[in-house]
Amino acid sequence: MKFTSGREFLATPSPPGLLLLTSFLLHVKEDRASPTRLVCDNRLIHKYIVEAKDMEKRVSQCQALPALSCPAVLPLVDFTFQQWKSKSNETKRREILCDLALLVGAAAGARGQVSQECGARQLSQLYRKANSFFLLLQTFSWEAGHWEPSCSPHSMEQTHVTSIFLTYRQLVQGKLRFFFHDLAKVLCEQGQGDSRDPPCGAR
Repeated sequence: MKFTSGREFLATPSPPGLLLLTSFLLHVKEDRASPTRLVCDNRLIHKYIVEAKDMEKRVSQCQALPALSCPAVLPLVDFTFQQWKSKSNETKRREILCDLALLVGAAAGARGQVSQECGARQLSQLYRKANSFFLLLQTFSWEAGHWEPSCSPHSMEQTHVTSIFLTYRQLVQGKLRFFFHDLAKVLCEQGQGDSRDPPCGAR
């Protein structure tokens, strides 16, 4: 069974508590989310999946998006369930960080090439959301020290702006969703009902 899911501009690390407050609470103002709730309440990750799908749909409706003269370097985010299960949570976290770093860089680079208002607006939104996940995942670490950009992820070059949104949606819907589900097994208390249900299949 194969899951299709979605790495370069690096945000400056901050204290973990500050990162958690600034990264997600800015985007989920109606939820007074704690670090545990971000993992244990699977309604949140499904909210971000819906948002990723909405962004992908909106950018596809933008008129006359130009091809990128400098191609976007995007991560290859496909994975198999067997490969995923064999990895530690720390390995999964670092792999997703690499993917997000490339995506953030791709969004920033494309934003500098797209002057059309519709496309530029959607790229700015994707940049903010991908960077928020990038900051958040740096706070979940099973090893000492800050994450360093030492990975060499599999990547591809794309000249279509819509490919950036497709890759982001695949990453959120795939690796990130399963990572949060795996963390819930470790961090969440027993008997939390819906929050501990296995993730739903891709819609």
